Amino acid sequence: MKQPVQMRQPTQAEIQPILNALNSGQLAIAETTAKTLLKTFPKAFVLYNLYGNTLAGQNKFPEAVAAFRKALDIDPTVGELHFNLGTLLTSLNRTDEAITSYKKAVNLKPNLTDAHYNLGAALQSQNKFEQAALSYQKAIALEPGFFEALVNLGVVLQEQSKLAEAIDVYRRALTIQQDAKVYFNMGTALKNEGRLGDAVESYNDALALNPNYAEVHSNMGEVLRDQGRYDESVQFYKQALALDPSLPVANYSYAVYLYDSGDLAGALTHFQRSDYADWQERSLYCLYKTGRFDEFKQGLDALKTKKHLSPFLATLTGHYAENFATENDYNFCKNPLDFVFHTEVKELKVDNSELLAELLKDIKLADVEKKIQGRLINGDQSSGNLFKREEASFRAIGQLIEQAIDRYRQTFAGEKCEFVKSFPKKTEFASSWFVRMQQGGHLTSHIHEDGWVSGALYLSLPTDKKHQDEGSIELSTHGDDYPKKHDDFPTKTIAPAVGDIVMFPSSVFHRTIPFSSNEERICIAFDLKPAS
Repeated sequence: MKQPVQMRQPTQAEIQPILNALNSGQLAIAETTAKTLLKTFPKAFVLYNLYGNTLAGQNKFPEAVAAFRKALDIDPTVGELHFNLGTLLTSLNRTDEAITSYKKAVNLKPNLTDAHYNLGAALQSQNKFEQAALSYQKAIALEPGFFEALVNLGVVLQEQSKLAEAIDVYRRALTIQQDAKVYFNMGTALKNEGRLGDAVESYNDALALNPNYAEVHSNMGEVLRDQGRYDESVQFYKQALALDPSLPVANYSYAVYLYDSGDLAGALTHFQRSDYADWQERSLYCLYKTGRFDEFKQGLDALKTKKHLSPFLATLTGHYAENFATENDYNFCKNPLDFVFHTEVKELKVDNSELLAELLKDIKLADVEKKIQGRLINGDQSSGNLFKREEASFRAIGQLIEQAIDRYRQTFAGEKCEFVKSFPKKTEFASSWFVRMQQGGHLTSHIHEDGWVSGALYLSLPTDKKHQDEGSIELSTHGDDYPKKHDDFPTKTIAPAVGDIVMFPSSVFHRTIPFSSNEERICIAFDLKPAS
């Protein structure tokens, strides 16, 4: 039986002119030489590899991809070539294909550090944060001083709300290299953990390295605002805008400061400059609160042509319709008080509930700073996002509240309004915090502009009442000193018990009715929003 004829492979002498041209930067000559030689040796792995490199060096990425694929058809076992193919596919934004190539590279060559890193970056770009973290961790295990991998690992941990882990990784990265961006990221994680003083320190470290970092100035303003250091916060907003007058977040944050300070005309200017987040709704708020109703109506009609998915716009539309006796044609949730949902967490209702005891203890002892805000009288509010903290009790109650939200979804599943039809399928808490009130404590009427569903879970309530509504939550379609032509706005009052949850569309005004007894009222409040 005849043996198959082996095709001759090019000799080193035949390949050398391509290598010489590549090494001297004569890429076009290298390309032509390789292409010509491939006619003689159409099954030569080494030639397709070299040809691909000559094309990649000239940014002819699609042609280089084709050349590398032909090389891999001949020999698919070369991990480095799968890696090179992955980098080209990444440059072409063909991320799914790039991920496939990087995975083949690390399977064939597990110690290829850059392939693990690039795989992590590709997965991160698709918001596959848990998988990305694993790839970055493998890269770091191979190269413990891999600064970029550490930084990106911190980012993907932060995206998963693993704030304490992210902060630890950022600190490790900073022992390798001092970097303003890393201090900025760490400051943001610390802020979300409620560690405002530590966040200020981290932002200061960022500014020491880069005094002209406008985003840091803006974020510093937010933290100082939350600490009640308003005069200092406004100086940081102004500095951010001096560095970058068009910076969206700085314009928006400064507008919120002016908005809360009562300077609605100034707030309107900066909201419009920001073109950020819900700036259009907040601009309409400024017009409505200052009685510029014709301008308000014109802007409102323009916004209502879009899909009816804004709780804040629903508040404004509903109030205007009731106030001026016109039709409410915004179908987010026309009768929001019909969607108030009163349920309970059974685990908090049992005698001597261990979870309730743990929650009250952790609220008392948690290393979380107060957030100062003007609507809260005789009380304290936590900063950061409570359900993203490490305490087991906060994580556990967050999961139980998620179950209550599922009951909310099921209860109203058949309704036709956008509030129900577009109800977030995945529970993502935009924010969560505890509020502790003492004698005379209350919250003035407000809405949660950044939510979809808002709610409160009650852990401790006054019992010695002079009136049955003391300490209750009052919900209404009017509040926040909106201009009103009459008093015929509906309200609903609920006197909750310990372990109860009250949830409602974020478009609903709500307030706490003051209580007179020398007791403490403690609740955990939260906002649910559509997933990013």
